[in-house]
Amino acid sequence: MVDNILTSINSLYDSYYINFSLVIMSVGFLFKVSAAPFHFWSPDVYDAIPTIVTTFVAVFAKISIFILLLELVHYTTNFFASQAQADLVNEMEENNSLFNYSWTFTLLLSSFLSLIVGAVLGLTQFRIKRLFAYSTISHLGFILLALTINSVESIQSFIFYLMQYSLTNLNAFIILLTVGYSLYLYVEKNEKNVKNTQIERQMVDKNNSPIQLISQMKGYFYINPVLSISLAITLFSFVGVPPLAGFFAKQMVLSSALDSGYIFMALVAILTSVISACYYLAVVKQIFFDKSDYIINPVIENISLKANIVRNTEIEQAEPGSVINIKANNITLSSSLTSVISILTLIILLFIFIPQEWLSMANILALILFNC
Repeated sequence: MVDNILTSINSLYDSYYINFSLVIMSVGFLFKVSAAPFHFWSPDVYDAIPTIVTTFVAVFAKISIFILLLELVHYTTNFFASQAQADLVNEMEENNSLFNYSWTFTLLLSSFLSLIVGAVLGLTQFRIKRLFAYSTISHLGFILLALTINSVESIQSFIFYLMQYSLTNLNAFIILLTVGYSLYLYVEKNEKNVKNTQIERQMVDKNNSPIQLISQMKGYFYINPVLSISLAITLFSFVGVPPLAGFFAKQMVLSSALDSGYIFMALVAILTSVISACYYLAVVKQIFFDKSDYIINPVIENISLKANIVRNTEIEQAEPGSVINIKANNITLSSSLTSVISILTLIILLFIFIPQEWLSMANILALILFNC
């Protein structure tokens, strides 16, 4: 009786069941991070929800999933590959197991499809958040490629890529939010100098997502040059232009792929990076080289607010000071937004001068994982 129970329990640990369990788990993880071919929900969700929620979904929600996936891939791979478990694996093979599961094929296939889908389908987008969704899918291809190799160097590149891309993506969405705030003073016009109702019809829920179309960024450099340059630096980091942080992240992943013999995947990654640069540069072109369709709202332009500067914190006993006039051009962005954007942009731009801390952190985490 006891032997029968133990036999039935041991049958649950046959490689047949373990293999399919890991397949189902890998599909679930890839669906959660919106990697191809399970990416279909991502562009629609990014575009339909408010931009501040999109920021959370695109950045913070993916970090924890990737860390858990990294540990799962690493420890399960070491279990099946370790010499101590060799006898158990041989026994499973003798028991007519269907196959021995490996993460390599699943993750490599998803990495290949993510690189292709993110680069090609991003070329057809005219909505900015859908474009960022396909950009994320393309970068997931690099992250999954580093995870597939599963060596000390590749895990180091995986951790570094995840850190820099999270900061870069966060900066991109914060800038997108800030651009939307800054354009509340403006209205779009067509050739007859009236509000463009066609664009308005395309923009549902404008209050929560003021920037929805790439065309809304047209000529924004002439409205706010500093914010435009910050966005351009962020997009160039997505492309992988040296000496920005994104270049070194892609270089580390490609170096790990070449060292491990994944030459074809390295070539695909390079080619898709060049293709994806087209839609990033198209956004930069509209910001810097196209003519702006914005004019200051005539209602706001003609308003002049007056304010008194008081010299005492007690309002009841305060004596009025000088009177100032506040017009539309006196309204500026909050210091919290500008500080966050400045810090993130400087980290991306000046990474080449402070690389040691980032690389050491990624190296230490990779070594800790492999020594456990």
